Formats: sequence, C-alpha cells, structure tokens
Amino acid sequence: MSGHTTAPPRPVEQVAVENIGSTRPQVRPHRKSLVTAWLANGAVQAVLIIVALVWITPLAGLFLSSMRSERDHASSGWWTALTDPSQLSLDNYTALFQDSGMVEAFWNTVLISVPATLLVVGIAALAGYAFAWLDFPGRDAIFMVVVGLLVVPVQIGLLPVAKLFGAVGLFGTITGVVLFHVAYGLPFAVFLLRNYFVEIPKEMLEAARMDGGTEWRIFSRLILPLGRPAIASLAIFQFLWVWNDMLVALLFADSGSQPLTVALQSQTRQFGSNIGVLAPGAFLSLVVPLVVFFAFQRHFVQGVMAGSVK
Repeated sequence: MSGHTTAPPRPVEQVAVENIGSTRPQVRPHRKSLVTAWLANGAVQAVLIIVALVWITPLAGLFLSSMRSERDHASSGWWTALTDPSQLSLDNYTALFQDSGMVEAFWNTVLISVPATLLVVGIAALAGYAFAWLDFPGRDAIFMVVVGLLVVPVQIGLLPVAKLFGAVGLFGTITGVVLFHVAYGLPFAVFLLRNYFVEIPKEMLEAARMDGGTEWRIFSRLILPLGRPAIASLAIFQFLWVWNDMLVALLFADSGSQPLTVALQSQTRQFGSNIGVLAPGAFLSLVVPLVVFFAFQRHFVQGVMAGSVK
C-alpha cells in the first residue's frame, strides 16, 4: 500500500473552466485607456491647445468685429480692441435687431431648420425601427433603395424639384424649402438609425411583446430611450446642415422666405459699407448652432462613440 493518497476526481465542469483559463490569451490594455494615456501626454496636450487657439481665433475676431464701428474697421484691425476696449459697443446688435429684413430672415431660418430637423428625426426613427425589427414584404429591397439614395448628390435634384414646386405652388415658400431638406435628409437618417436600432438585443423586444406590449408602445417606451444618443447625433447633424445651408435656400426661397445665410450673402455685395450688419449677423448665425451642439453634447458623444469600443 502506497504512502500517499489519491486525490478525488474533479468534476468535468471544473476541469473545463481551468483549461479555458490556462489557454486564455493575455488581455490587451483597453483601447479607451490607451487613448486616455495618449491624451495625457504633455506634448499632445500642448498641440491640442495650439489647435484650439488657432480654431478659436477667427471666432474671437468675428465677435470683436461685431462690436466695433465701421470707422474703427476702416482705421485698424479687430485685434486693436484687445488693448482699447472703448471700441466695443452693442450698437451694431441694436441696429441689427431693428432691421426688419434681418429679423425676418432670422425667424425664417428658425422656421426652416426646426421643422426640417423634427420631421427627419421623427420619420427616420419610425422607418429605422421598421427596417430593423418588423417583417414585411420587400423590407430588404426597400432598405437597399434607401441606401442607394445616399450616393445621389443634392445638385441633381435641384432643377426637377424646382419645376415640381413651381407646378404645385410651393416654389419660393418656406414649406418648399423644408420639404426639400426633409427629402434629402431622410436616406442618411434612416440608414443611421436603422443600424443603431438593430444592435438592440432582440431578447428585450421579445420580452416586451410577451408582456403584451404593442409595437407603438415598444417603440416609444423602449426603442426611443435606448436610441437617444443616435437620435441626438442625427438631430445635431441635420440642424447644422439646414441652418448653414445657402444653396437650397438661394434657389427655392424668395425675398419673403429667405433665411439668414441668403440675407447675409446679399449684404456682401457692399462689404465695406455693410460690415456693421454682416459681422453681428454672421456671429448670430454662428452662435445658435454652437448652443445647440453644447446643449446635446453629452448625447452626441455617446452616439458617436457607440460601438467604437468593445
């Protein structure tokens, strides 16, 4: 009889788990931690600060220019206001808000940008959910057609749509400009939200259906909250595109429905004598998109980073 005892056999499950652990490759550092460590480098931070200063210099110059008189513009550059603050005043903004044409153009921009953004986001969210989770005849074929529309440049549709709007009485109206932006914004919006919604676990939707949830209830109570980052990102992109657009508005809007970009473009013909209107108007048109971006910044970053780090 030997002097040592034999250990009892271990369960098969335990052996399998130990073998998996012994053959598991070493885990590489998390990609996000690598990016964080790289950004923490002093040289990288210095470069980023320089880039930020270069980017913000034109914005600061525009802001200072919007508060200087035409006489100051003719005699010196905007940077002289840094050492002589007496040049700065709000007279240009007062004159801008008293200009009925510029005020009307500003509100036209709002009336174009807000509906065009809300309609695109709302329709694309419904279509994205249908393409992702509803079975209907021709679903994949229709989605491929939507994806194919992404390659159609906006310039191709300008003339045919202008003739169509002229025939139905929408040419030169705010409604016509909004419909054009909605039509050309939907393909990308549907493609983006469909690809985001399809990543939602199928088990969550099946559990909601087993609990008696209707498709509308699942969409409003489950899909929309989970898809908030992608929806916020889409809303920012669409709003910035429509707010800064001049090509579509220049063609489809008339003098009574022109947005701020077209109104400012018409003032550039006499730049020297209209700098008191151009500078504050341009800064105002720039501030609104910045406010919208920073208001939804958290959701925007989540939507952009979603799926990029596993």
